[in-house]
Amino acid sequence: MSFGDVPSVAVSEVPPPSDETAVLLDIREDDEWADGHAPGALHIPMNDIPARTDEIDIDAAVYVVCRSGGRSLSVVPYLNRYGFDAVSVTGGMVAWQRSGRPLVADDGRTAKIY
Repeated sequence: MSFGDVPSVAVSEVPPPSDETAVLLDIREDDEWADGHAPGALHIPMNDIPARTDEIDIDAAVYVVCRSGGRSLSVVPYLNRYGFDAVSVTGGMVAWQRSGRPLVADDGRTAKIY
C-alpha cells in the first residue's frame, strides 16, 4: 500500500466532538498534546497504539490526526487492518489550527500547534 492509498479527509470533514459515531484520535506525543489539541479528542501516542487499541471505539469512524499528517498515514492502515474504519486528517493539527477550529490546552495556557 502506498501513502496515496490511505483514506484521508480534510479538516473540514471531521465531525464535531458531539458526534458520538466518530472519534478524533490524536496520535502526537505528550508534549505536542500539552501544547494544544482539539476538544474531545482521544489522545494515544503513535507508539502506544498497538497496546491501547481497546480504548478506541471499533464501531466509530476514526479520524487520525498528528501534527502535519505524516504519522497518521502510517497509523490508518494499521488500524484498518484490525477492523477499524480509520481515515487520516490531511495536514494534521497544523491544518486544524489554520482553519480556525477550536484548540484547548490542559493547563489553561493559550493552545497552539505552531
